[in-house]
Amino acid sequence: MAVSKKSKTVRILGIESSCDETAAAVVENGRTVLAEMVATQVDRHAVFGGVVPELASRLHLETIAPLVKMTLLQAKLEPSDLDAVAVTHGPGLVGALLVGVSFAKAFAYRHQKPLVAVHHLAGHLAANYVEHPELEPPFLALIVSGAHSHLVMVESYGLYRVVARTRDDAAGEAFDKVARAMGLGYPGGKKLDELAKTGRPVIALPETSFPDSFDFSFSGLKTAAVNRLHKARQKGETIDQADFASSVQTAIVNTLLTHTEQAIRALNVNTLVVAGGVAANSGLREGLKSLQETHGIDVLMPRLSWCTDNAVMIAAAGCHAYMNESFAGLDLNAYAVLPM
Repeated sequence: MAVSKKSKTVRILGIESSCDETAAAVVENGRTVLAEMVATQVDRHAVFGGVVPELASRLHLETIAPLVKMTLLQAKLEPSDLDAVAVTHGPGLVGALLVGVSFAKAFAYRHQKPLVAVHHLAGHLAANYVEHPELEPPFLALIVSGAHSHLVMVESYGLYRVVARTRDDAAGEAFDKVARAMGLGYPGGKKLDELAKTGRPVIALPETSFPDSFDFSFSGLKTAAVNRLHKARQKGETIDQADFASSVQTAIVNTLLTHTEQAIRALNVNTLVVAGGVAANSGLREGLKSLQETHGIDVLMPRLSWCTDNAVMIAAAGCHAYMNESFAGLDLNAYAVLPM
């Protein structure tokens, strides 16, 4: 479907359903939010201690149509006022993704709008374009979430060069698994962060690095922390929960900051953009401020609500894809694993 080059205003409907948040948003010109809504499933999954994929898919199915309708009402727009619909097609929980992808394809077909497929991590990056409208590539990005820990050079809109990734567990997974072992419940990373604020990092935990790479590894840290808890319980010892949380958070954050600082020096960048759910972590945000002061670079990150999964980021990323005429067909599929 051809794009009108005469219009100076581009309005994109974004849809996100990659995990346990059903979200819709309308963003104008990739920078201005006209409406956004998020239906969270956290309370429904908390009883199980984590996300149940089948339950997540069913809840997305129940929620997505009315949510999109309410989002358009909030934006005071009709479907005919939109230029395209953008949707997350991976990576994520494949059943949950399929709900969003299927709805987006039906919506695009019904209203004869272009369909744009958005990579979930590209979406997280794009949240910064809305938060910081002056932001333009190139820049270095640190993307940290439950499943991903990446350092990416954003060369231009839609052009990415991955310079580091995790070789095993991601930072967010390490947070969540240790929090579960501590009995903190779900969502574990957020609860561990709150507890860490009241403790001291007095317990030494491994911080893995590689001599020839900026890559991350959190499996050893996670295993060491969980084993420490198990051994203490077997011996009847008491570990201060706040100190333990602070120690885990310090080790994870130090690893992220050390590798990012190495990349900043090697690549000679002057702007660092941070994105993903772990970007909401208070310890990481504080550490990044210190990094900014040390190197005299701009460190940009989105507000807390745009660190976690949302549709504003998908609509923003979709706008740039739309302007590049990068469209998907109605045979678009969802992918649990999708290279960036």
